[in-house]
Amino acid sequence: MIEELLPGTVVAVEVRGHEDPGPASLFPEEAELVARAVAKRRREFAAVRACARRAMDKLGVPPQPILPGERGAPRWPSGLTGSMTHCDGYCAAALVRATDLASLGIDAEPDDTLPEGVLEAVALPAEAERLRRLTADRPDLHWDRLLFSAKESVYKAWFPLTGKWLDFSEADIVITADPGERRRGSFRAALLVPGPWVGGRRLTHFDGRWTARDGLLATAVAVAHD
Repeated sequence: MIEELLPGTVVAVEVRGHEDPGPASLFPEEAELVARAVAKRRREFAAVRACARRAMDKLGVPPQPILPGERGAPRWPSGLTGSMTHCDGYCAAALVRATDLASLGIDAEPDDTLPEGVLEAVALPAEAERLRRLTADRPDLHWDRLLFSAKESVYKAWFPLTGKWLDFSEADIVITADPGERRRGSFRAALLVPGPWVGGRRLTHFDGRWTARDGLLATAVAVAHD
C-alpha cells in the first residue's frame, strides 16, 4: 500500500498482523526504551523497526538502532531520511537516500470513523465542510479518518525540515479522488504558517497521495529537493 504512494527511489517495507516482519530483535538501547511498556507496544515497536532495517538492507545500509529524537521523530542513519507508521494489525517503514528526497512522511489508519471529538480537534471549518460533501457523495469511505491520516503524514514530512511543531490547524488539506477511481487519490496541504526552505524556495504546500484497501487507509507525502 505505502510503496505505491511514493516515488520509485523510496524503499518501503510493510507487514500485516499475520505476516512475519523478519527478525524483530531490538538493539539494547531500543529495548531499554520499551522495557516497561505493555506487550502490544513492545511488539509494534519491534515490528516497525524490523521493517525499517529490511529497508536499510535494500538500500545497502547496515542495520542500526532507530532511536527517537526530538518530539519522538526517528533518528535515521546518516544519508537516509524516512518515516514509520503502525496501527492495529499493520506496520510499515519507508526509507530513501537523502540525496533523492528532502523529506517524506507516511501514515496508516483503520478505515473506520474517528473517535468522538477527534474530528473537531483536528479539522478546520473549511475541511469539515469538504468532508461533509465527500461523505454525502461517497459514504463507503471514512473521510474523517483519511483527513487525520493526511495530517499525520504532512507533519512527519514537515518536522525533519523545520524541527518545529505543526498544529492540525496550520495546514488546510483538500482531498480528491483520482478520475475513475473510488479508493485512491491525492491531497494538497496548504500551509497556513511560513513553510521551510527547500532547494532555494519556501514551500507553501505539501502534496500527497492516499489509498484505501483491505480495511486500511494509507497516506504519504514526498518532498523533492527541487
